[in-house]
Amino acid sequence: MKARNKKRQTIETLPIFKPVMDDQEIEAVSGVVKSGWIGLGPKTAEFETLFARYVGAKQAVGLNSATAALHLSLIVLGVDQGDEVLMPALTFVSAAHVAMWLGAKPVFVDIDEETLCIDPADLARKITKKSKVIMPVDYGGHPADLDAILAIAKNHNLKVVEDASHAAGATYKGRVIGSIADLTCFSFHAVKNLATGDGGMVTTNDKKLAEIIRRLRWLGIDKDTWKRETVIKNKSYRNYGWFYDVSDLGYKYHMNDIMAAIGVIQLKKLAQNNLKRRWLYDRYNRELKKFSWLILPKVKEWAESAYHLYVIRTAYRDKLNLFLKRKKIASGVHYVPIHHFSFYRNKVTANVPKTEKIWKTLLTLPLYPTLSFADQDRVIDSLEEFGRLITKKKIK
Repeated sequence: MKARNKKRQTIETLPIFKPVMDDQEIEAVSGVVKSGWIGLGPKTAEFETLFARYVGAKQAVGLNSATAALHLSLIVLGVDQGDEVLMPALTFVSAAHVAMWLGAKPVFVDIDEETLCIDPADLARKITKKSKVIMPVDYGGHPADLDAILAIAKNHNLKVVEDASHAAGATYKGRVIGSIADLTCFSFHAVKNLATGDGGMVTTNDKKLAEIIRRLRWLGIDKDTWKRETVIKNKSYRNYGWFYDVSDLGYKYHMNDIMAAIGVIQLKKLAQNNLKRRWLYDRYNRELKKFSWLILPKVKEWAESAYHLYVIRTAYRDKLNLFLKRKKIASGVHYVPIHHFSFYRNKVTANVPKTEKIWKTLLTLPLYPTLSFADQDRVIDSLEEFGRLITKKKIK
């Protein structure tokens, strides 16, 4: 009897994140390349205008990352040596880095147990005479409690820099995130809801702050190359387009037109893609609520999340992570608290008991607009199988 050749079906690993792009982004990038202007230029200006309009802010400044956005925001607000910047420990490390670069001290604030955003009550307790800026994070796309935070800031004459890296398209009490805080910082990293490969944006209603950020993003030069092409005006050299001044010790933080071209297309798709994320998020919640060993995420009635992350909580976090890996399903942890990293361990202290307890239980599951129901069912079925092992006491 002849053996039959059987082709094994290859099961691909499900990623946690997946950029969603198509021919529209390819054509947009091609158009910029063919134009001969791929650096900071007209497409960046177009993206800034469209994004400012979308979030309801008067100003938007395109940058190469959210880290750059946070850094420049602290600079223009005068953060300096010895100042304190209040932030959650449960966030990406760049939030603390930007404070440290300026000689300031990151002060870690505990989190709300439901939203995993900064806890206003603990925030109020940790304000000192050295406090300068509050930096709330819209964790997983869920807005922080901005009214409470802004009230605390007003009482203590502090500024608020909202880290909305996860929150493009989210709303707080009906208002799109981006025009509520003094400055709001967005990420357009490859895995974000609005992805440009990398990139960031600062939005604000303060024209003066925006003007300073525009100079600082381009080495303190008062006219970027595109502006010198289109505006020839200077007291001493008014007829020479080559002239520019350097008025600040700036940085190489600017966006380029390739990023911006992708951003213009991605912005058009943002609402629909976020809606798809919500469908998948809600479907997870419906299917997983039967598992008593899980705590599922919630969205407050005053918020509309951007649904960037779907984060469950379980005492079996690390074992579940390995189990899913064997099933070719990626999962991750957002985040290890910043003060746990070796660089920060002996530089800062943190009294954040809820963060310490909760972070050990957090696990992020796959969530992106093109995740099919069939692939989502792979995740759900794997969790059900894991639950049976718990019931049989094969996992402790």
